[in-house]
Amino acid sequence: MKPHTRVALRLARQKCQQATCEKNVHLPSSSSSSSSSSFSAAHRLIHSTPTTPATVQPIHGTGPPPTAPEPAADARLARRKKHAELLQRAQEIRSSVLSRGSDTSKSSTTTTTPLARRRFWKHVHVKEVNDGKELEIHLDTRPLRRPANKEVVRIPASKPLLAAALAAEWDMIVSAQQATKQHLIPLTSLINRALDIADDDAGKRVYLVHPNDVVEKGGEEEVEPKMTEGKGELRAGIAKMLMRYLDTDTLLCWAPPPRHGHDAPDARGKTLRELQMAATEEVVSYLTANVWPGVEIIPVLDGDSIMPRSQNPETRQVIEGWITGLSAWELAGLEKAVLAGKGLLGAVRLLVEWSEGFAGLGKNIEVGQKPFGVEEATQLANIEVDWQIGNWGEVEDTHDVEREDLRRQFGSVVLLVSGTGRQQ
Repeated sequence: MKPHTRVALRLARQKCQQATCEKNVHLPSSSSSSSSSSFSAAHRLIHSTPTTPATVQPIHGTGPPPTAPEPAADARLARRKKHAELLQRAQEIRSSVLSRGSDTSKSSTTTTTPLARRRFWKHVHVKEVNDGKELEIHLDTRPLRRPANKEVVRIPASKPLLAAALAAEWDMIVSAQQATKQHLIPLTSLINRALDIADDDAGKRVYLVHPNDVVEKGGEEEVEPKMTEGKGELRAGIAKMLMRYLDTDTLLCWAPPPRHGHDAPDARGKTLRELQMAATEEVVSYLTANVWPGVEIIPVLDGDSIMPRSQNPETRQVIEGWITGLSAWELAGLEKAVLAGKGLLGAVRLLVEWSEGFAGLGKNIEVGQKPFGVEEATQLANIEVDWQIGNWGEVEDTHDVEREDLRRQFGSVVLLVSGTGRQQ
């Protein structure tokens, strides 16, 4: 029993005793029994709060019914849209304040500020020039120009699909500001890379590091604009970079032999090492028979070794000479495919399948033979990832997004190197 309860009980007992004594003095003995009963009743009641029974009453709702609950994703999307609108409004206010405070005239500010928010062209079309030998992309009446030297972007007439894809890329741009984002114009960047290689081969000076890529002072690393001397420096640098991928090619790095209790086979009953060896044998046999005859290509990482082995000097010399002899369009496409798939052999296999130049072997495809396309190149670059997905499952919004991005990059390579000049 708690202390405060004891005090209340003691006080109630004293009051009852006093009241009983007073009644016993004035009342006869016949009423002693009733007084004892009242004392016992007072002794049991230690609180003065009356008990009130609960009354259950029906609840009648008024007004319209409540709205249905919304998913959390819609709420996040609405919140992001609201934040984007607030940021856009803040940028407009900031730009208007800067334009009013600048020393430029009112007419110049009114013409430059809206262009950053909307595009200055309505229609995009492809136009033939130089007697139909080249193709240009026109934004209304303005030809598309290169950002480095302001020259007009001209594509060979044998690549109409590339020109149409470039026109579609610029037709999807909604503002002039988006045209400065390289991730929004990937095909434009790839075509400019090929044109830079062609200019360097012709003796013109081109940028190795563009001024737009310069890091301002105060950053982690300061990069200055750098130009070539127009003596094939750009081509030699690309060939040297691509040869480094030969020693770390994903097709030539095999998993260790399966051990007991480890490296369980996939649903088809094949281990990762078996899948890698089968894919490598198919690609290497094709390249050594059609592209580099007599060249021996060995795996660079096999068994339990952790240090990759280099290819033979004769093999490296033949492959480097073949890369150096590619055209500007083929070299730019090969560079893109190697950087996307992290391997040289798979990129070369895709290049020789679709190129319209001297490296193209598409005319050698037999009737009924399935060509080596974007899907096959993607599977070749994702052998280990697909095997892991088959065993442990796919991570949503990660593996599928990376696979689609890889398809997009390989597709841009096919558009860049292919054309009507390829003989069927």
